[in-house]
Amino acid sequence: MKINGNEIRPGNLIEHKGALWRAVKCQAVKPGKGGAFNQVELKDIRTGTKLNERFRASETVEKVRLEQKEYTYLFADGDMITFMDTETYDQITINSDLVGEPAVYLQDGMVVTIESFEGEPLGVTLPEHVVFQIVEADAVVKGQTQSSSFKPAVLENGVRVMVPPHIESGTRIVVNTVEGTYIERAKD
Repeated sequence: MKINGNEIRPGNLIEHKGALWRAVKCQAVKPGKGGAFNQVELKDIRTGTKLNERFRASETVEKVRLEQKEYTYLFADGDMITFMDTETYDQITINSDLVGEPAVYLQDGMVVTIESFEGEPLGVTLPEHVVFQIVEADAVVKGQTQSSSFKPAVLENGVRVMVPPHIESGTRIVVNTVEGTYIERAKD
């Protein structure tokens, strides 16, 4: 879908100079002399390189839509992670770099969303909240109840999170996969 250069907004995905770019920042500039333009900071979604580009209203760019499909996590083998299409049961193996830091929160059977362009996977989105059991929690320090205090705890996947003092080893908690923080005690 073609759009004018002044219609580019942060988060948009465009095809420019033979690559796919995500608009990070956009600023409409109206100089005293000459025509107005849109100053856009772009980030290549494959390599991560950045580019500052000026687009005039008269220029057109190709806006790209990514295909989003649900997959089920199967297993990880070194740097490669295998997922299964929930509809066709086809398996896909992708590099863990596409998942990023949230990869430590992947669990067997977890349903994730994989974004792809022309059949090439470009990103993996995990559910925002997942439930884990605490296998190790430090003892509560007496007298720290006046201010909100947190103590370190280790989840069943080996990740350390800060939890409130009342959480003990063996407790199941909800963790935010984006920030890696404690949300609440699990309701199961």
